[in-house]
Amino acid sequence: MPRRWEIDDSVAARLVAETQERGRMSWRKRKPFGNGKTLGFIGLLLAILVFSVWAFMPLGGFLKGQSPSGSGLFPPESTAILGERNMTTIQDRLTTVVASATVAFAAISFAPTAPQAQAQSCSGDINGDNLVNGVDLAQVLTDWGACGIPAPIISSVTPSFGPAAGGTAITILGSSLSTVTSVTIGGVAATNVMVVSATVVTAVAPAGTGGAKNVVVITPNSSATAIGAFTYSSGLAWATVLEWIPNPAVVTDANLRAAITATNLPWRVLDNGTNIEMLLVPGGIFMMGCSPGDTQCESGESPIHQVTLTNAFYMGKTEVTQAQWTAKMGSNPSFFGGQPNNPVERVSWNMIQGFNTATSLRLPTEAEWEFACRAGTTTARYGVLNDVAWYNGNAGGTTHAVAIKPPNALGLYDTIGNVWEWNKDWYGPISQAGITDPTGPVIGTVRLLRGGCWEDGTGNCRASMRYSLVPSFLDNHIGFRAARNP
Repeated sequence: MPRRWEIDDSVAARLVAETQERGRMSWRKRKPFGNGKTLGFIGLLLAILVFSVWAFMPLGGFLKGQSPSGSGLFPPESTAILGERNMTTIQDRLTTVVASATVAFAAISFAPTAPQAQAQSCSGDINGDNLVNGVDLAQVLTDWGACGIPAPIISSVTPSFGPAAGGTAITILGSSLSTVTSVTIGGVAATNVMVVSATVVTAVAPAGTGGAKNVVVITPNSSATAIGAFTYSSGLAWATVLEWIPNPAVVTDANLRAAITATNLPWRVLDNGTNIEMLLVPGGIFMMGCSPGDTQCESGESPIHQVTLTNAFYMGKTEVTQAQWTAKMGSNPSFFGGQPNNPVERVSWNMIQGFNTATSLRLPTEAEWEFACRAGTTTARYGVLNDVAWYNGNAGGTTHAVAIKPPNALGLYDTIGNVWEWNKDWYGPISQAGITDPTGPVIGTVRLLRGGCWEDGTGNCRASMRYSLVPSFLDNHIGFRAARNP
């Protein structure tokens, strides 16, 4: 008859086999270990090991012929009893181990698989194989150390000029400017240096001496130099500078602002001899003559032709006023006298020459006048006539104070309406070819006037309208606007 422990041992073997089969079934059901499950599996193995030691410890003692208390060999006659007792304990504990293992395997087999943590953009995928792994780490370690920083580049400095006293706010455009620590102009440190972005740095120019100066941006690793990018100007001997840079709210045309800035001359000045405020008109190219679509043009306004003005000039912000004329000439010839801010009128072309001699001013040429009046436009007027000009539809039979109606895109007031404005040129037919810096006929009998006046209708109040009178003529609808070379 088999011994008790052998029968119990077969039972144990069967239980172990069943446990292994359950484990295999669970293994087939579950997904391969990955992500967080690996640690769970290791924990399970450790648990089984602990339970095994705990369960089989009595059996080890029995096989060695020791008592549970370690007192030595058992008598032969006690073997069956001791074996029976130990095998009962082993079977109970083995059942516990099997149950625990089954639960653990089930937990692993049916637990949901968490997605692998990875950046959505795979920014860590260095080699482009759609995996973030050791290959990518190896590449990072190969490249370990300080990254190379590109050298800065200056593409432009605006404005490109300013007074020698300093204080001009400049904007530096370029690339790799994010690490700029300082800016110098002519070797002198600028103030208020601010890195706006990798492409924009702002600063305030220090005081300097006249002339073009290098602009340098400095980073911890390198620098960049713009040769002669900023020019210090001492201003104009005959004027007080009011504003160096054109105000975008006044000079609304971006192209005109850029052209003004490019001259390196101050935009708005006050003529010291007359207190006439003057604005800089840049050179440029325009189509002179009848405006496209203008049905009121006369024959003398054609043909339309291209004109190039190569030099910038200053032009009065307004027509010369009664106060400005009187202050220099000592009397007021105006019919609508007693209005210091109204334009002076009843002045002939000849009378104006005396005023210009006394002040070093001059009259604009016809081409300069039309270019300044248009201010970048190609239409008959730079705005709706009733909005921008005093004419017979709104003037009420008189002149009006200057600078009440809105200005054109250069900031010039009343170039259309209020009073006719004498030009420097003799009247003559328009050239049929493109010309540069025209000054009109060498000789003639009548001088040009432009712009219309308070008593005229819409036909005379246009940018291309040409009118002429003998130089000695004067009336209450004729005045002028001053000009000057820089």
